[in-house]
Amino acid sequence: MKTSSIKKAAVLGGGMIGSSWATNFLWKGLPVHVYDINEEALKTARTRIRGNLEYLVSKGILKADKMNVALGLARYTTNLEEALKDVQFIQECALEKYETKQALLKEADKYASKDAVFASSTSGLLITEIAKDSKHPERCLGAHPYNPPHLIPLVEIGKGKKTSEDTVRKTCDFYKSLGKEPVVLQKEAMGFIANRLSVALYREAVDLVMRGVCSVEDVDRAVNYGPGLRYALMGPNLIYQLGGGPHGLTGIMTHIGTTVEAWWDDMADWKRWPEGWLAKAQEGVNQEMANRSPDTGRTNEEIVRWHDDGLIELLKFLKKL
Repeated sequence: MKTSSIKKAAVLGGGMIGSSWATNFLWKGLPVHVYDINEEALKTARTRIRGNLEYLVSKGILKADKMNVALGLARYTTNLEEALKDVQFIQECALEKYETKQALLKEADKYASKDAVFASSTSGLLITEIAKDSKHPERCLGAHPYNPPHLIPLVEIGKGKKTSEDTVRKTCDFYKSLGKEPVVLQKEAMGFIANRLSVALYREAVDLVMRGVCSVEDVDRAVNYGPGLRYALMGPNLIYQLGGGPHGLTGIMTHIGTTVEAWWDDMADWKRWPEGWLAKAQEGVNQEMANRSPDTGRTNEEIVRWHDDGLIELLKFLKKL
């Protein structure tokens, strides 16, 4: 596992993502300053973080005494100057709006060390725009996690026009020291890699339902019990490599290439949500949840816990825990 020069971090925004990031840092023994705009938000963050750590203890991943040590490494504050004191890494988890993130970065510039990395947890905004008015854009980058960040290893690193390679290297080393899997984009792209792939799949899923080909539940079942199982173990290129046998990816693409092109001709390429989709989707998801067996959960909260339990087992198999 990579070592890192980063010895203390700040998490700016204690919402669902920020609390999960803080959990990850604390779990790995890193002191963390958690910042939010008021005491109520900090109280919620504290509860979430404790709940996340208690869950890890319940799964045998973290010992109870280590959890208590981790909780002791957290400081909660509504004072940004205090939050940024002596930290080398800033994980920003503010509202997904340019103006909000730009304003927070402007304030952070006043108090943070000029060498402290500013990593935005943006889901798809461009770091060049977020950091356009920063005094130190070279230390700013995008660091998009997948939810929940304390469990899912992926972090997509987005470089701005002025992001230094030293900042990228330092950030990758830091995340690797936590057991994460950073992927660096060589060019800026809205939505990054994983979200773009996800919404490309989802557009076709929406189109199939709206055309009457299948139900909302059948879309989920098809992905869940087919490609989703393979995607949990390897990416699409390696899947096609294995599917081509001795001829590899080239072989299978040569074999099915013209057929796939015919599919593409018939697939969705619209750029706006179809009218009536949201109501149809919600109705379908409600029915899907009602059809689930009690042991897999029928409410959001029950399904989240079932999902995380399964994710833990998969991460163990992948040796990421």
